[in-house]
Amino acid sequence: MTTSGPDLASRLAGQEPVRVAREALGGEEGVWIVGGAVRDAALDRAVTDIDLAVTADPGAVARRIADAAGGFAFELSAEFGSWRAAARDRSWQVDVTALRGEGIAGDLALRDFTIGAVAVPLGGEGLLDPHGGLADLEGRVLRVVGSAAFEDDPLRLLRAPRLAAELGLQIDQETADLARAAAPSAAVPAGERQLAELRALIAGPDPVGGFRLMDGLGVTAAVLPEVEAMRGVEQGPNHHLDVYDHTLAVLANLLEIEADLPRYAGDRADEVAGMLAEPLADDFTRRDALRLGALLHDIGKPGTAEDRGGYRTFIGHDASGAETASAICRRLRASRRLGVHVAGLARHHLRLGFLVPQRPLPPRTVHEYLRATGDVAVDVTLLTVADRLAARGSGPLAGDEMVRGHLDLAVEMIAAALDWRREGPPRPLLAGDELAAELGIDPGPSLGEALAELEAAQYAGEVTSRDEAVRHARASLTARGTGGEGGG
Repeated sequence: MTTSGPDLASRLAGQEPVRVAREALGGEEGVWIVGGAVRDAALDRAVTDIDLAVTADPGAVARRIADAAGGFAFELSAEFGSWRAAARDRSWQVDVTALRGEGIAGDLALRDFTIGAVAVPLGGEGLLDPHGGLADLEGRVLRVVGSAAFEDDPLRLLRAPRLAAELGLQIDQETADLARAAAPSAAVPAGERQLAELRALIAGPDPVGGFRLMDGLGVTAAVLPEVEAMRGVEQGPNHHLDVYDHTLAVLANLLEIEADLPRYAGDRADEVAGMLAEPLADDFTRRDALRLGALLHDIGKPGTAEDRGGYRTFIGHDASGAETASAICRRLRASRRLGVHVAGLARHHLRLGFLVPQRPLPPRTVHEYLRATGDVAVDVTLLTVADRLAARGSGPLAGDEMVRGHLDLAVEMIAAALDWRREGPPRPLLAGDELAAELGIDPGPSLGEALAELEAAQYAGEVTSRDEAVRHARASLTARGTGGEGGG
């Protein structure tokens, strides 16, 4: 890593958002590149986002950059005086903030960590590094700029473990001591700000290490007390770890699955990879949301733990966990879509395991699984694999044969789920009103049951024509003792 000013300026000059900002602003004085962009350039990483500290009006600067590039600009935070300019295709962005303190030196003194308290003038060469940030980066150390850093912005309590895990840094001892003292205030920032930092940690290269660092700083207990509550909750003989360590093992396994999808998704691995890369909500991809789901999948266990005849059970922890996961997402002000998705992962993470002894599965059982798991069918199937691999106790479910069976079934179910995702359920052979007329029933629960039964029968290949569908539905209703009511 080269840390000289000319080298950094040269590296930054070659990055697209810097080029665009320079073209828009020319050699205007009072504009500095600060923060993560300088850090990433020092690490010789690609830079697609830059932060500018400016003496002028941030909104006016952002609009000039956006106009010059044919992009768009909007206010990020009235409280912090921040604006964003972005490319129309969102391939880069420039965040513009008014200088704080007395000049650029005063601004850098108010920043969080020394590795981000480095500035390079946008219009020329030079380097401002008054707090030794580049030396800390060279030494792989994360250090606060000032002793009031966490008091000034408690969100930095989440940012510290996130950056340390992402960049492979050691947190300076004094910084760690300050963080532990301030840890209870980590829950003070707005929920969406906490969620953004958690997303960055989860999406990073070492989320397990990040959560371990959060633990060591006492931050988990403040931000995710439900996760902290899993610590020390012992499990049955199928498990070799308590609920907390098991959860982190599931997350670690999920990363291994992501890295070797052909092994766990078979010849549909490329489709799975494409699906996981899709945006979901709140800047989470489906992959990121699956990692969050892994963290929360057993969140219902502490509240459902019981000892029955010397055996530890967690009956209902899937349903309870779904409710708790939803509550956590609401507290973090996540979108409804993300909350529903993560809750679905918790609610359905046991389903595939129950089916392993029934292999080979009849088509109706596959249909029932796909219909129940819906949009999370592929995602939760991958989660069950990570979950099963993390349960390596002495019980029967942890045996090699059961594990192999689970992994084989998962490959089959992923293929079925991808087909369902692409094609949807079987197209009805007749509409609901037509079926009601044929059966002589009114719209209502009985008709809904008949339509659901027909869908399952079609999926299983038991009916293939309209006439067969009517006969099958009539026989099904008769067997349930509901044939012909209310229809004349």
